[in-house]
Amino acid sequence: MSRNGYMLKGRLARRGYDWWWHSLVGISKATGEERPFFIEYYVVNPALGGKEPILGQLEENKRKGIKPSYAMLKAGSWGKEGAVQIHNFYGIDDFSASPQKMDVRIGAHTATETHIKGAVRITKEESLAHPEFMANAGEMSWDIKVKKVLSYDVGFGASKPLRTLSAFQMFWHVEGMKTEYTGTIEFNGEEYGITPDTCCGYQDKNWGTDYTRNWVWLNCNNFTSHSTGKKLKMTSMDVGGAQPVFFGMNLPRRLLVAFYHEGQLYEFNFSKVWLNPKQRFVCKTTDKKGIWDITAWNKNAKIEISFSCPRDYMQLFNYENPDGEKKHNQLWNGHHASGTVKLYRKSGGAYELIDTFDGRMGGCEFGEY
Repeated sequence: MSRNGYMLKGRLARRGYDWWWHSLVGISKATGEERPFFIEYYVVNPALGGKEPILGQLEENKRKGIKPSYAMLKAGSWGKEGAVQIHNFYGIDDFSASPQKMDVRIGAHTATETHIKGAVRITKEESLAHPEFMANAGEMSWDIKVKKVLSYDVGFGASKPLRTLSAFQMFWHVEGMKTEYTGTIEFNGEEYGITPDTCCGYQDKNWGTDYTRNWVWLNCNNFTSHSTGKKLKMTSMDVGGAQPVFFGMNLPRRLLVAFYHEGQLYEFNFSKVWLNPKQRFVCKTTDKKGIWDITAWNKNAKIEISFSCPRDYMQLFNYENPDGEKKHNQLWNGHHASGTVKLYRKSGGAYELIDTFDGRMGGCEFGEY
């Protein structure tokens, strides 16, 4: 639980970011249509801030080399009529968080392990007049209960000694690999119901001094067994990583792959060398879609993942790093990913197929610069 808490102390408080991410699917109460949403509680360089937010992309601050310092609510959606990301900024004085667990306050908006509530709004005029907001016009509010069903601990890579030393440029923890959400979202005047059986919910967090250069993420909590046709309530996939930076050194590109099959964890983690983990992957975006083709194996099991997401249902996510640099300008994020997973167990020196899983409405991300 403590890995889901606030991490910015010491040097990280002056040059660091921390965020808590939620993604989920709502059902329109007017049309019955599925629509995915994201909600993120974010803070950067808290020791440099005060009453007002300091925006690094503001031209005057860029000229003077002033680093950003603010808390931010980032929320939005993806849909056939276009995607939206809305950013509202707050001074550090309006931010608080617990180092023991997710217990975050940004202004009047809150996120705990059991409940998230908040709202964002930007007018079209504000969006056009303030490019430093890095955001679209829109409005969204939410009031949602949270229940974490499955979690994933990445292991040594986010252990206390490495966290204390800020050994990695970007850390990752998955408190809610499968999360059940219950409540409502209002998005641009339309109300959506959120229920445990249809939300495909997920919660994780990242923190560090910068963002990984090759950025890969893929999650799905909506699987059906190919062999039986049954929907699987306790089957979940999560993939993250790409280009780790360790004490300033670029390590070989690697992914962390976790797959729960009806509650049993199959893990393909490069830091667990005793399992003899290996992997190969191609992750990229084309003019038409994002692609995640991943194979990973160890001495006990193998997994083959083939997912894609239409580019029309993705958007370029905007972040500035703690130095005020916006390096990622091709960070594609979506939540209409679909595909298949094949899971194998090793038996008698060969890999034996357990099942093939058909997934849809998955969260996904790929970016490089």
